[in-house]
Amino acid sequence: MTKYNPVTPEIARTLAEICGESHVVYRDAERLEPFSHDEIPGTHYRRLPEAVVKPDSAEQVAAIVRLANERRIPVTPRGAGSGLSGGTVPVCGGIVVAMQRFNRILELDKANMTITVEPGVIANDINEYLKPHGLFYAGYPMSVEMCQIGGNVAENAGGGKAVKYGVTARYVLGLEVVLPSGSILNLGGKLLKDVTGYNLIPLLTGSEGTLGIFTKIILKVIPRPRFQYDLLALFPDSDTAVAAVPAMITGTGITPVSIEFMDGDAFRQGCLDLNETLPFLDAGAVLLVSVDGNDPEMLAGQSEALGRYLQKGGASEIYVADTRADSERVWKIRRSIPEAFSQAFPRQSGEDIVVPCASIPAVVTECGRLAAKYHLAIPCYGHAGDGNVHSRICAPADWSDEHWDEVLQALLRELYAEVARLGGRISGEHGIGCKRRPFMASTCAPEFLDTLRAVKNALDPNGIMNPGKIF
Repeated sequence: MTKYNPVTPEIARTLAEICGESHVVYRDAERLEPFSHDEIPGTHYRRLPEAVVKPDSAEQVAAIVRLANERRIPVTPRGAGSGLSGGTVPVCGGIVVAMQRFNRILELDKANMTITVEPGVIANDINEYLKPHGLFYAGYPMSVEMCQIGGNVAENAGGGKAVKYGVTARYVLGLEVVLPSGSILNLGGKLLKDVTGYNLIPLLTGSEGTLGIFTKIILKVIPRPRFQYDLLALFPDSDTAVAAVPAMITGTGITPVSIEFMDGDAFRQGCLDLNETLPFLDAGAVLLVSVDGNDPEMLAGQSEALGRYLQKGGASEIYVADTRADSERVWKIRRSIPEAFSQAFPRQSGEDIVVPCASIPAVVTECGRLAAKYHLAIPCYGHAGDGNVHSRICAPADWSDEHWDEVLQALLRELYAEVARLGGRISGEHGIGCKRRPFMASTCAPEFLDTLRAVKNALDPNGIMNPGKIF
């Protein structure tokens, strides 16, 4: 275990010299507390930083990191704090580098179809900026209205449009990053092809802030589709719903934008939270399938073809949303599910497992078995088109914290063992962070972990950059 040094008053004064006294928080527990956690429910993963700094230039970030590296002080990069893995929690104390002042859209280059942004820009604001230009950024996490683009790149965020458009990494063309040494490295640019040396951009994308701090990001943008149709299909059970997906795609030859899955419990909870009047009570599982494009007649035909295959696959009811208002109605149900469970169950754990798509029913079945064994609820929802299942482990209200922690660890060991047996992984888009770190050794090969450590040690030999994550 690396031994770190504290943030002394002298260090705090130097931080104030770097980015201004008003942009440093030190020895003020009330103001430090918001930087002690992300969106994981409960208090188990919280840790107060010793200092928070809010730089607004790459040079300021580099100076902070050089100082931390020289003094062996841990540094934790932080965006909006909307993560679900503890990735921005300063588990070793030290300095949190909050990137909220990096909130500028620097350039739209229509000729090269790129947009250059700072990491603190809200993901949704990028698309609002692009909308009048007929363009959009297709990386689409479900928390699009609150998450910052730097965090999306750090986690290689996925989301609801990944079936057709892919995840964040597909759109990252260039990065300016401050390495753990404090040097500033520029990677890529506006090139669509580049095999000049090792491709480091995919390495840093998804590295969870353990290899550096992004200060500038160049993203590929694409033409914005003008229309979207959504189909909400109700099924008797999860097996039937998931089995309908490959038959629907191969039978129609259509690649949907989204194929979202909700089991009956998740769908009901979302509907109840919104006072939704759809006939949801008898649904054993639900698929939300979307297509987009610029020809409404073509989309209507695609929706009809997809609907026929969903019916052949066992859907009892299919609702078609072909207006913005109707689309928002059905997507709001899907988006409301995490918060609905957070409100209903004070003790819960959100899991982010990913398996081959055909194995989703096996995961849902295993969650049902574990729920019965441990006397709790495990509703499932997520992305049927890429095998990413979000399982919400929800404890009864009368459980103590101690009993909950004990049961959760035992349950996760069983769940992750089954996921590994199915050829899956313990995170598809939320990241490992500190939340899933204890399970890496039991679900990943030693050679894989050794390779990750070798990369980390090469770039961060003093172990200062976001320590306590992944390994």
